[in-house]
Amino acid sequence: MIGLISATAAGAAARDRLAAAWPGRTRVYEGPVGDAVRTAFAQCEQLVCFLATGAVVRLVAPLLSGKTEDPGVVCVDEGGRFAVSLLGGHAGGANELAREVGDLLGAEPVVTTATDAVDLAGLDTLGLPVEGDVAGVSRALLDGEAVALRAEVTWPLPPLPVAEEGTYTIRLTDRLVAAAEREAVLRPPTLVVGVGASKGAPVEEVLGLVEDALRGAGLSVASVAELATVDAKAEEAGIVEAARRLGVPLVTYSAKELAGVDVPNPSDAPLAAVGTPSVAEAAALVGGGELLVPKRKSAASPAMATCAVVRRPGRGRLAVVGLGPGARDLLTPRAKAELRRASVLVGLDQYVDQIRDLLRPGTRILESGLGAEEERARTAVEEAREGLAVALIGSGDAGVYAMASPALAEASDDIDVVGVPGVTAALAAGAILGAPLGHDHVSISLSDLHTPWEVIERRVRAASEADIVVTFYNPRSRGRDWQLPKALGILAEHRTPRTPVGVVRNASRPDESSRLTTLGALDPATVDMMTVVTVGNTATRDIAGRMVTPRGYRWQSAQEDSE
Repeated sequence: MIGLISATAAGAAARDRLAAAWPGRTRVYEGPVGDAVRTAFAQCEQLVCFLATGAVVRLVAPLLSGKTEDPGVVCVDEGGRFAVSLLGGHAGGANELAREVGDLLGAEPVVTTATDAVDLAGLDTLGLPVEGDVAGVSRALLDGEAVALRAEVTWPLPPLPVAEEGTYTIRLTDRLVAAAEREAVLRPPTLVVGVGASKGAPVEEVLGLVEDALRGAGLSVASVAELATVDAKAEEAGIVEAARRLGVPLVTYSAKELAGVDVPNPSDAPLAAVGTPSVAEAAALVGGGELLVPKRKSAASPAMATCAVVRRPGRGRLAVVGLGPGARDLLTPRAKAELRRASVLVGLDQYVDQIRDLLRPGTRILESGLGAEEERARTAVEEAREGLAVALIGSGDAGVYAMASPALAEASDDIDVVGVPGVTAALAAGAILGAPLGHDHVSISLSDLHTPWEVIERRVRAASEADIVVTFYNPRSRGRDWQLPKALGILAEHRTPRTPVGVVRNASRPDESSRLTTLGALDPATVDMMTVVTVGNTATRDIAGRMVTPRGYRWQSAQEDSE
């Protein structure tokens, strides 16, 4: 919950805007400001105070407990110009909250946390338990000193400016090791613990068995991702409470699913009890991985619990990102977030140049020129298969004549794939022209490099006969100068010469140009590969210099009756 506190009418107005925008996420604290701050500090995970920073400092100073316990606090000034992350920038989420408040209120977020100020991923912001010399390693990263990454397990980390050797070290491990001098240890959630238990097994026996098994194998409890068991034990109190105390989810599977998992130590006892020859080992192995601790029983007599431990390394992550038509303000927030999250960026060199300034330090860039689409797709998938976080970029929407298709043709189910939509060239051009896509429409690429012309021509003819608005991508190049005239000729068989045609070049970019012409007047020689051509249907009209296709056909009938 986010507590909202204000002292003036202007502050209350801004406060109420946040409350209206985030229903269920915020709570307004009324009354004397000191009392409101103290109450909210005790009850909320975050606070937004529409007060001077000095006043908030004096009010919260006696309340501070520690960076991992204190809520995040953001201050907004009286004029609503700045949203200042005052306390709990990382642990309390105040840095991100300041950005969110700034976006909503039109205020500039003020973040002074050192790593955020230089756009480095803070070690305490990665979502992983971290211990050791976190401050020293972070300072070394900030100072540009050589920091080595020692990855003992696979995990898709965000970009970090690390080297092969260094005085300082970031160690990525699920092993039970103490951090060395000048070392920060990150604990990725790579361990799955399968558990089985007799009815009424006490939590102390289940939890003690799990902790002993991990300790005996030299594994850290901080790297446990989940407990897993058969669904018949989903409400077994000892297992449920063990998961709660470990702070991990309890995942259950049907007996049929577990019976299909090959295990080294099947048994007749669980088969008779719950319908599968293995619970602990099968539940741990059902998602794949390396069996580190085979089934073992608790030390009680009789033993009422079993467990097994599997290492399931992090899967590589491939984000296929659409950059939009080129304008920075048409690049979506989700696309920006994926660019900042990826440790490897793969893309066409000219597209990389568009967003290079958004990348975090340490991002490895793999760029290539025109005509290497399949190679880029293969490279991105291969990097993801190494367990890395990869972003593959394309213009417009990556799924429209761009990189999503070749990438997904290469990818299998051994990596996670995320699609990030972007504003397509057709949409950008349509917005410039007016509303040409107001009814059914189709996009057709006239490039026959990958598609035979016979197929393209058949599709153009079908769109022409169906009276569908058509947007042509890749309409004309130096080596392909006859396809556009041919396509326009096919459309002219079913549409009059007065049919509106919109021509947009470099939509949304600084050298953008557009014009509205007609099917009969369009000169194909004025079109190139940077142009999108949109041909209206029989209902499309030029209204006040704008290209408009009505949503229905009643208007078309009225227009025809008046002509």
